[in-house]
Amino acid sequence: MSDAVSFRPMTEADLDTVLKIEYAAYSHPWTRGIFLDGLGKYQIWLMFEGQQQVGHGVVQIILDEAHLLNITVKPENQGRGLGLTLLEHLMSRAYEAKARECFLEVRDSNRAAFRLYERYGFNEVGRRRDYYPAVGGREDAVVMACTLVD
Repeated sequence: MSDAVSFRPMTEADLDTVLKIEYAAYSHPWTRGIFLDGLGKYQIWLMFEGQQQVGHGVVQIILDEAHLLNITVKPENQGRGLGLTLLEHLMSRAYEAKARECFLEVRDSNRAAFRLYERYGFNEVGRRRDYYPAVGGREDAVVMACTLVD
């Protein structure tokens, strides 16, 4: 990483850039409506390298539980540790909001994300059969959890 990484909460004015990154990164991206709805319900953080937005993440806090709903790094910026940096930021914010455990679902085929979550301390706790839409059908989700520590 050449420039300093920084974060700030997403606003509605950021939506077009967020969607551009989301659609470049995923075959089944979140929609404008999902992000708009999430602005009032979730913590949505943008990640910047210098002045360039390179990713975003969404976490929902319910009492002492966090649910990681979305973590996205621009495809051309992947493989440089930014995903872990973003994940650490989101988990830190969840802990500050009094969450002590975090859950997530990851596509069974997304081995890079699975390894990232394992590296952070997530463990597989279950599966959701046919959870995600996929090209040519449906795909299982691996359910993962970790304890958040200060």
